Amino acid sequence: MDRWQAMRIFVQVVDCGGFAPAARTLHLSAPSVTRAVAGLEDLIGTRLLVRTTRSLKLTPAGEGYVADCRRILADIAEAEANAAGSFTRPAGLLTVTAPTLFGSMHVLPVILEFLEHYPAMQVRTVFVDRVTNLVEEGLDVAIRIAALPDSGLIARRIGSIRQVICGSPDYLARCGEPEKPQDLTRHSLIGRGPKEWLFGKDNGIGVPVNARLVCNTNDAAIAAAVAGWGLSRFQSYQVAPHIQARRLKVVLADYERDPVPIHILHTEGRMVSARVRAFVDFAAERFRARAKANAEFQL
Repeated sequence: MDRWQAMRIFVQVVDCGGFAPAARTLHLSAPSVTRAVAGLEDLIGTRLLVRTTRSLKLTPAGEGYVADCRRILADIAEAEANAAGSFTRPAGLLTVTAPTLFGSMHVLPVILEFLEHYPAMQVRTVFVDRVTNLVEEGLDVAIRIAALPDSGLIARRIGSIRQVICGSPDYLARCGEPEKPQDLTRHSLIGRGPKEWLFGKDNGIGVPVNARLVCNTNDAAIAAAVAGWGLSRFQSYQVAPHIQARRLKVVLADYERDPVPIHILHTEGRMVSARVRAFVDFAAERFRARAKANAEFQL
């Protein structure tokens, strides 16, 4: 059995959760499916799956290998489609990563619309609050909210996000609104990382964050601010629904830092695949339209 077919069988075993259901899906015998996966493990020289009588689990090596297999199989399918003259309609699997909250709030709706527009496409999301490595983790496209360092990635700017200080109307009625950043030293602050908050277009004003409450998630910090405990700093998209519903109010807007840029990144250059090119163009158009219509995005 050739390696391409063995990789296809391995992915199907993972997706089906077992050798027998994968065999039924592929219309193969169970022993042939087992031999194909064992042959891959012998070829690579490591275990890809941990088998028990009732369960099947990927090893750490298997987790990386199955992502590579998905990408390779998608590339093969696209190459065949190109050769057949059907490259105008992208097809195959696309893996998209983004920050967790931004991904669920703003990237997922774009993905759903993209899938409606391109019925031959599949998308896998990886929404995590860490910087991912597109090459090592088998990712096709990343949406990142940050100033980007020089790298080999292709980046397209699609907007920017404000960084805002806000609190509940109840808290501000009790404790007053700060008029300048230095006033924050007299307020209850909700920490979420940095020990100093910077203000101004050139970050020329620094205020130490002496927070009595430090939250390790955005959701917790937002909940504390909405409950009237104190002031905290957020990216504008994170609190936009609460600001619109008047559960939170922005303060110190005149002292905001420069907005943080939003980029779409991918690894491929001139020979970018049809599925990556289609998604990047589609997402860029949708985000730019939102930026023009919504204050939480800027261009």
